[in-house]
Amino acid sequence: DQSDHNSVPQRIHLTVGEILSISIVSNSPLTSLTLIRFCNIRREIHMKSVLMLLATSGLALTASMRADAQLQSVGTLDFPTSATGEAQQHFLRGVAILHSFGWKQAIEEFQAAQALDPDFVLAYWGETLNYNHPLQAERDAESPRAVLARLGSTREERLAKAPTARERGFLAAVEDLWGSGEWRERRVAYMDAMARLYEQYPGDDEVATFYSLALLSGARALSDDSLRLEIQGGTIALDVFNRNRNHPGAAHYVIHAFDDPLHAPLALEAAHAFAEIVPVVAHARHMPTHIFIQHGMWDYVSNHNQSAYDVARDLWQPGDSVGDTVHALDWGQYGDLQRGDYGKARLWIERLETVATESDGQARAVSTLPLVRARYIVDTEQWQIDPITDDSSVHTLLVTGLSAVRTGNLAIAEQAAQILGDRASKGGTTLEDRWEQIMHKEVAASIHAVRGEADDAIRLMDGALEILATMRPPRGSAEPVKPAYELYGELLLELDQPADAIEKFQASLLRLPSRPRSLLGLARALERIGDQAGAEEQYQKLSDVWGDRESFTRL
Repeated sequence: DQSDHNSVPQRIHLTVGEILSISIVSNSPLTSLTLIRFCNIRREIHMKSVLMLLATSGLALTASMRADAQLQSVGTLDFPTSATGEAQQHFLRGVAILHSFGWKQAIEEFQAAQALDPDFVLAYWGETLNYNHPLQAERDAESPRAVLARLGSTREERLAKAPTARERGFLAAVEDLWGSGEWRERRVAYMDAMARLYEQYPGDDEVATFYSLALLSGARALSDDSLRLEIQGGTIALDVFNRNRNHPGAAHYVIHAFDDPLHAPLALEAAHAFAEIVPVVAHARHMPTHIFIQHGMWDYVSNHNQSAYDVARDLWQPGDSVGDTVHALDWGQYGDLQRGDYGKARLWIERLETVATESDGQARAVSTLPLVRARYIVDTEQWQIDPITDDSSVHTLLVTGLSAVRTGNLAIAEQAAQILGDRASKGGTTLEDRWEQIMHKEVAASIHAVRGEADDAIRLMDGALEILATMRPPRGSAEPVKPAYELYGELLLELDQPADAIEKFQASLLRLPSRPRSLLGLARALERIGDQAGAEEQYQKLSDVWGDRESFTRL
């Protein structure tokens, strides 16, 4: 990473008790301003010396020398178990990499521990947690169940092998997680089991970090968008991070917990730390960019995803998932588009095309191609009309509809709007359904605006914002590829309503800080109402982001 750390706001460190009491002490709601004011008072750093997981000698060489070298630096944690020697060392490394979501690498470590100590209960516990992303829908319950079956044929037999109450508690929690029943219910049961373990072992940082993650997972399982569980999980992880700033799980879960525009300042220090804690795991290199995006730190977004891509490509073997590679490609392109490096943005598309081919058309790669192509067209405004059918992706339909409006081909725009409308008319409430509904309203509103039908355009965009209000705050790259508030502001400018456009652009920038197209729109709207000083301020911010890159030459 070649970005200048000195340009970043001063780092923030809070304890659990402080987070929970900020709004009480300040007698005000828990807002970013309240937190920042509080943090200006409280800046002490708490450190704790614990076991460093280097484990470079005396270990069986279970992989190539290159892979062994890649796993030397995995962070610092303290996780005593009943195991000893090499089995314990493999276990510790497995836990550290598991905390970083390095699934493939972690499985190798846990299986190595099992080979050395076949009755090592926690080695099986750890492996079960590597087959599903805890913050996404369950995809594979059978693999973790098969792992448990290797330990023992029944829950009772397996629990009887745990030599301590603490290890039995960890195992009982995953028994709930991989037992019978619907996956959402099992995740909530796992969260409840970890809550009991957390109460039983209040000073145990590993219990705390895994409970923190269980809370984040439980929030998704419960479809709880209040951020209540995220704040609870984040405060626990932040407390561990403040004691051990080299703990991979604590830094990681702080980022996930506070990944929204309001709370992101709390995670900036963890974001800077995490990529350096586990540099050999692609997800660890990528994950800090969740917070960098929330701060509009586009150079960091670009550089860290380039690093994540390099690590993922180096580890990938034919037959492996390309998930880490594609994720870095996706976010890296977004960062480069925002910083105005259109050449690098095109390179990301070419790389993804290569990955799709090399992986024999893995769905993750193939399905992401329409997204990155559409994003490039929207963010560069190099409008392009592609053939559309009923099978076209929503991203292709959106960008073709917007391109057709901008180039005066309203027949194609109406065709795209019709297909999107047919999909949106099903009235579904899933996340994908709501995005389709918003995209349909965006294309339809754009058609009405270009025709001068202001009332219809405004009605449709108001409807899009109402749907948006039912969803979680933005995290990551803009969704849809043309953000609703930004498009609304642009349409209001076209309809000669600059004062209302200013409000929409300002709202867009609160949701997506330092997004260049919103800065540009705000500058133009301020100029239209005669606020030259305000316009110049926004143009300067835009210049700070784009510099002399290709983006400016195309205005």
